[in-house]
Amino acid sequence: MERAGWHYPSGDIRVSDADRDQALSELRTALQAGRITADEFDERAGQALAARTGQELTALLADLPAERPMALAPIPDRSDRTVASWTVVGASALGATAFALAATGAAMTQGPTPQQQEFIRAQLASQGLQVGPGFPPSPAFDWAGVIAPGVIALLLVTLAIVLSVRLARTHRGQSGAS
Repeated sequence: MERAGWHYPSGDIRVSDADRDQALSELRTALQAGRITADEFDERAGQALAARTGQELTALLADLPAERPMALAPIPDRSDRTVASWTVVGASALGATAFALAATGAAMTQGPTPQQQEFIRAQLASQGLQVGPGFPPSPAFDWAGVIAPGVIALLLVTLAIVLSVRLARTHRGQSGAS
């Protein structure tokens, strides 16, 4: 007889510990759903643990509806995971390039030229703001603007390399198993 996808031995065929465990699981589900009381659960659980045959287990559960197990999400096959992994490798390489360019740009920035500084002072003066001759100041070298994107770029390159090596090993393992 089948209950919730579980095959209990029919008739007087002896049951296993796994069969008893499955019956207890079905009883717990019935208790949680309010189909049986705690006292009924205790009584039936004792009978389930003492059951020797499939007929005894089936009789314990005969008045309860068979619960349908929830369907599990399908596990993506290896080709889907490989595509996703290569996508991460590509995105990491693209991100590393962007951060490396940002670091290079920050390292090469000299600040405003004297002509740009004069233009900024003129614009502020036209708005009625008086500024001194050292405004806007020439920025010193921006270490944070260079190092932060550079470190991120290195981390992304490392991630891309590690994933590429792992994918290559996985691919070799699949072709060797074929």
